[in-house]
Amino acid sequence: MVNQHAHECLEQDVGDGNASLPSPVEILQKLIRYNTTNPPGEEAACIMYIRQLLEGAGIETRIEALDPGRPNLLARLKGSGEAPPLLLYGHVDVVGVDKQVWSRDPFGGEIHDGFVWGRGSLDMKGGVAMLVSAFLRAHIKELPLRGDLILAIVSDEEAGGEYGASFLVQQHADYFEGVQYAIGEFGGFSFHALGKTFYPVMVAEKQLCWLKATIHGEGGHGSMGKSGVDCMGQLSRMLQSLSQNKLPIRPHPAAKSMIDGMAAALPLLPSLLLKGLLRPRLGNVILKLLGEKGNTFAPLLRNTVSATVVRGGEKINVHPSEIVVELDGRTLPGVTPEQFIEELHEHMIDNSIQLEMIRHDPCAAAPDMGMFGLLSEVLKEADQEAVPVPMLLPGGTDGRLFAKLGIQTYGFLPMRLPKELQFTKLIHAADERVPVEAISFGTDAIYRVLERYGE
Repeated sequence: MVNQHAHECLEQDVGDGNASLPSPVEILQKLIRYNTTNPPGEEAACIMYIRQLLEGAGIETRIEALDPGRPNLLARLKGSGEAPPLLLYGHVDVVGVDKQVWSRDPFGGEIHDGFVWGRGSLDMKGGVAMLVSAFLRAHIKELPLRGDLILAIVSDEEAGGEYGASFLVQQHADYFEGVQYAIGEFGGFSFHALGKTFYPVMVAEKQLCWLKATIHGEGGHGSMGKSGVDCMGQLSRMLQSLSQNKLPIRPHPAAKSMIDGMAAALPLLPSLLLKGLLRPRLGNVILKLLGEKGNTFAPLLRNTVSATVVRGGEKINVHPSEIVVELDGRTLPGVTPEQFIEELHEHMIDNSIQLEMIRHDPCAAAPDMGMFGLLSEVLKEADQEAVPVPMLLPGGTDGRLFAKLGIQTYGFLPMRLPKELQFTKLIHAADERVPVEAISFGTDAIYRVLERYGE
């Protein structure tokens, strides 16, 4: 339920529906001021603000929720039917700020030095402000749409999507019937390398594949030395192997397209160096030579795994007979859990350690690139120095959930960023902020896509 304070905020923020609409930046400031830290989320007041923005402009909306305090908003603008519906979607929940030291109020939405400061300004309330603003603009200008335009603003992305995109896909798939393409996070931002301005657009993301490793050993009194099978010894060897060894390089088509696109824009030597990443033996050497810069590419070239949770032992004076380790696996699109487990046993983890899949979110083996040309054209027109490239995302988004309906997501929230801004290091970090100009830039770019979609 939305409490009385939230209702008062909504009335103040939206007005009576006849006032002029707020700018994209003003919308972002309002969104930041709703504390939607997940957990617990409590996205209702934030979602209701967006709902009243849309309804104040004369757009019908609907709310679908697994939990009333964690709703999802849906809205649709009708098109001519010449093209399939196009989906715009984003989430309003954010990660927490505990134990972080901020220069500004993380939920203040303040503007300082040309930036909007606050949690979610980059991930992804800034993107939501762009999408909502472009959607409103299309309605107010009576844009002749060739396909229906669907807006979905969801809860719970940061904790897996159970109350958000997963719920919509499972319970309200009919609303998205016919949708082939979607615009969401993560991509479209500029980054600078060797005098070039690249704009990576996400076309695929790595699959989540969580595993449980179970280690068995001989228990016994802690005062006695261990001469038999020792759980702790096996654990130590496994963790050391995970830390020191890397799984083989297996370039995916999306990663290859990204590297080839970047290489084509660079001088000969760096171009050859980048292309060398796609050759398994040479790639490992080049990644070492690149040092910290190689960290951008390393997870795009192989399956990865990290030990994140260890459970074992009950008393200080008893050797454990079983230890369980939870592993955060991220696999390339198309790789099955069985293939991943086999690869881990072959390269990292002793066969005596049992591996069991506990969650797998599969993605399409290869992306549908049918809309990439349009997105590239828009970026090049918005920034004459832009070099758009496809991107394989090492993390996960709600795109993996909408993919179950056959929807291809493009991470396309365009932002022209200053060269000195370390964009990726600000996401989920203290002093998260976004340039004011970047929000306007992105809104305009998304609107230009809507103008041309289906031509």
